[in-house]
Amino acid sequence: MVTTVRPAVATTSLPAWVLVGAAVLVQIVYPLVPASWLTGVTVTSVVVFFLASLADVVRVHGARGGLLLVGIAGGGGLVAEAVGLATGFPFGSYAYTGTLGPELLGVPVVVPLAWAMMAWPALVVGRTLAGRGPGVVVLGGLALAAWDLFLDPQMVGAGHWTWFAPDPALPFVPGIPLTNYAGWVLVSLLVVGALHRTLGPRSARVSGPATALYLWVYASSVLAHLAFFGLPGSALVGGIGMGAIAVPFAVTTWRRERAAWRGRAG
Repeated sequence: MVTTVRPAVATTSLPAWVLVGAAVLVQIVYPLVPASWLTGVTVTSVVVFFLASLADVVRVHGARGGLLLVGIAGGGGLVAEAVGLATGFPFGSYAYTGTLGPELLGVPVVVPLAWAMMAWPALVVGRTLAGRGPGVVVLGGLALAAWDLFLDPQMVGAGHWTWFAPDPALPFVPGIPLTNYAGWVLVSLLVVGALHRTLGPRSARVSGPATALYLWVYASSVLAHLAFFGLPGSALVGGIGMGAIAVPFAVTTWRRERAAWRGRAG
């Protein structure tokens, strides 16, 4: 008889939910602190959010899943950013301004953590909407790339990086070239595709902590860009662009959870 040994997974989602709550709290604080604290709060927000995603993927896929998230999404993001800085491909010509802390290969260490923090929720989005097949990678990759409709305007506005050739740009979102978004789509598809293939189908399509993280980022970004950051253009463009993924994801999740609750009640 052949015994299959599966990776150990956490029996509770409590650690992930605690970190989700912490990530939400830090992001709520961000627009309320003095300007001199903003960079520190930005870095803290990414680190806590990353830990929340890491805790959730470890809960679902075990320690191996956590290593894959760090290696594929974090490592892949680092490589893409380092190549982008050196060659201008695939995002366009840009430079970091040295405000985000320690760097590796010219890339702030917090940046690959940011790739990893959203890659797991994006994969959950793809698996929820598509179930299986290539649609998971397409929708998951677009879910990850759509986040940059908010991220880049906010970070450029805060002075964390700058673009050397910012035109042509999206309507209402000046200062960021279209090549950047094309590069994000390419890298996101590769990252989500690699994660989907290597993590395997063990997880349920709907993961509560990952779902909360993705939908929180969407809703809070629309509000923050509109009410706190003075970026109504990215609030509109990001609200529509990321909303094209986030809204169907929210509806699908709600319907499945309602059906599951009714099944348990019956």
